[in-house]
Amino acid sequence: MVIEKLDRLRALFSELDRAVIAYSGGIDSTLVAKVAFDVLGDRALAITAESPSLLPEDLEDARVQAAEIGIKHQVVLTHEMDNPNYTSNPINRCYFCKSELHDTLKPMALSLGYPYVIDGVNADDLQDYRPGIQAAKERGARSPLAEIGISKFEVREISKYLELPWWDKPAQPCLSSRFPYGEEITIEKLQRVGRAELYLRRLGWQNVRVRSQGDTARIEVMPEAVKRFVLETDLGALVEGLRSFGFMYVTLDLEGYRSGKLNDVLMAGAIA
Repeated sequence: MVIEKLDRLRALFSELDRAVIAYSGGIDSTLVAKVAFDVLGDRALAITAESPSLLPEDLEDARVQAAEIGIKHQVVLTHEMDNPNYTSNPINRCYFCKSELHDTLKPMALSLGYPYVIDGVNADDLQDYRPGIQAAKERGARSPLAEIGISKFEVREISKYLELPWWDKPAQPCLSSRFPYGEEITIEKLQRVGRAELYLRRLGWQNVRVRSQGDTARIEVMPEAVKRFVLETDLGALVEGLRSFGFMYVTLDLEGYRSGKLNDVLMAGAIA
């Protein structure tokens, strides 16, 4: 099944003359960049948006992966932090983020002679609350993974089949997703969360989130790893480490990491 979908993905790109890939370095957009390059060669261009919501280490990963694929790669600055509709962190924050991204990429792509901007939205993303998808559609972006019906699991399976070394790379959505709706997002808060997650990654916890709630850091690891986290982590050193980044309190979410957890308040009607 995944091989058939890979063939369909290749066929889709063969119908395009040239394409810009909105490339974050995550597993989804990296697979899109890989297939685009395999089919289009130098007629494919990957562009990564650099902003405070992207860890510098993740930007470097994107550069390394693009170089290994062979695709042309550029980095552009985006300025969503200048928009109070974004920094006030409403429930449709992602709409304003993707608006800024595609308002930057589309004219750039057209000026360089690329008629299409392609993103890495997959079929599972369509089942969650993702207002950014609408912003991308309004600006004419295409989502081949979603169009073909390729799920997150299938993205990894196809990436593994293609022998991409990052096929099992943990998902790393933008750092702004670490804040509950309504809590103002600032560059300082983004840096605080980013440094905390990097600290935990360097301790060996790759599937990890640090949710920021006021002065509190709420750590999420995979549910099956919660007990091991408590037993194997020097909790005192961890608390001191996260306090050094600006947090006052450090907690562990006993449920563990679950994608889309911050949207629970929408389902409960807690935010209008």
